[in-house]
Amino acid sequence: MSSDITSEQKARKNWLTALALADTSRLNEIAESMESGMEFRFLRKPEVGLAMVRGRAGGAGAAFNLGEVTVTRCVVSLEDTISGAPIDGVSCIRGRDSQRAELVAKLDALFQDTGIGPAFREAALATLAADRDAVLAKHGSNAAATKVDFFTMERGH
Repeated sequence: MSSDITSEQKARKNWLTALALADTSRLNEIAESMESGMEFRFLRKPEVGLAMVRGRAGGAGAAFNLGEVTVTRCVVSLEDTISGAPIDGVSCIRGRDSQRAELVAKLDALFQDTGIGPAFREAALATLAADRDAVLAKHGSNAAATKVDFFTMERGH
């Protein structure tokens, strides 16, 4: 079995990651700007379950089961605006947030739409990237505030 993935699969993996990490209020804003008139059909309504989290000894060693984490998953279907072909949007997010799982699945479907997807996707992902950078900068500044500078004194004098 080959582990090679296409550029489309890699792009989709990246946008699903960005959507899964995004704040629910931001996802709402993005979805509201695009959802009007769109007919989504649930293939799998949001449902809560568990997923096994695996770890590696020392970060690179043998894999082991670390424990379980709560996840919510959802699958929706949307007709492509140009071809009319069905597009499936999926989500699997950490936690018990059904609304967020539904939003991620809907946005995944919208991002794949050939008529509106590319331009909409780029604008939305730029917004999410800016949000993520702001969060990381805040966490970095909080961590920097707790930094302790250690120094050693020369002994024996």
